[in-house]
Amino acid sequence: MPISDIYLPHLLAVLWFVVCWAGYSRYAHYKGRTTPCLASVLHLYREDWMRRMLLRDNRIADASVIGNLERNASFFASSTLIILAGILTVLGASDRALSLLADLPFVQAASREMSEVKLLALGVVFVYAFFTFSWCMRQYNFAAVLVGSAPMIGERHVTAQERKAYAERTARVISMAANEFNYGLRAYYFGMSTLAWFINPWFFMLVTAGVVLVLYRREFHSDVLEVMVYTQTPMLEPLKEKSE
Repeated sequence: MPISDIYLPHLLAVLWFVVCWAGYSRYAHYKGRTTPCLASVLHLYREDWMRRMLLRDNRIADASVIGNLERNASFFASSTLIILAGILTVLGASDRALSLLADLPFVQAASREMSEVKLLALGVVFVYAFFTFSWCMRQYNFAAVLVGSAPMIGERHVTAQERKAYAERTARVISMAANEFNYGLRAYYFGMSTLAWFINPWFFMLVTAGVVLVLYRREFHSDVLEVMVYTQTPMLEPLKEKSE
């Protein structure tokens, strides 16, 4: 069999993987501007959070929430380093890894060079995830500084327009950090699909398409999104009449 026929399925699988990942990221970014999704709805909640924070003197709880979000990103960044260490370890013992994979059913035989390419591709995915989570941590640090610089209630020289601009700016920074965290999680999803490449390139393409479907379902049609955008106004009307 010609070498081109051997490597053609792998090349198509890599191209499909890149198109699915980059294409879905761009699609989700632009569709989220006009369609309710987790990112857009949560940004509205963050704006409400910042406006309400300006109405209270004690901001300890707000700073604690920012700290918890930063710790989540730190956990994933540390986990990514452990995963990268494991990939490098397997890369150094590729012959033993090949012998283990050869005993598994439905695994397509591959050369050592191709297996090392697959491991390197998997490492690139998690390197991207590490840089994404680390940048997310820095942005949450910026958000913590903004929360600490929030104007107090009694500051008369701060106008209502400045308070509104502050709330929008801080919410935007927090949303940017959350988006980076989301990109890192997507890298984990697609990194898991890359494991299917060790079995078969066609199976790799199928799993990659399945990951895109799962991501779309969770970000645009999940149950939690339906709950966050739903407002049961009939229950509010009796409370309004009672207060009047």
